[in-house]
Amino acid sequence: MLRVEHIGIAVKDFQQAVPLYEKLLNTPCYQVETVETEQVNTAFFRQGETKIELLQSLDPDGVIARFIEKKGEGIHHIAFEVSDIRAEMARLQAAGFKLLHPDPKPGADNKWVCFLHPKDANGVLVELCQERKDL
Repeated sequence: MLRVEHIGIAVKDFQQAVPLYEKLLNTPCYQVETVETEQVNTAFFRQGETKIELLQSLDPDGVIARFIEKKGEGIHHIAFEVSDIRAEMARLQAAGFKLLHPDPKPGADNKWVCFLHPKDANGVLVELCQERKDL
């Protein structure tokens, strides 16, 4: 793992949340993107090396909507940048971590992503991400 790449925050309403985080972080949102595979809208903020990703569900039965229904708005995941996502997935799987998907998936902000089951990380949903070079 190279560094914390971003922190994902589940929100109900982009119209309210994006301006709130622009004020809070004193920086504009630099990218809004829809990730169809996850049925979410994402909004990214950068302050120095720190990135925040807001996640809003596109589907009332989607993963983010269910998360908010169960736990409320707030921190959804922490993402770590890796240099070789497949190697890191193999290392973690061999160490006993459960991967939520067997292969990396295209994610937001030009990344390949894979999530680890939160039960294996003390209740924290961990995302691995690697810059996509194929785009």
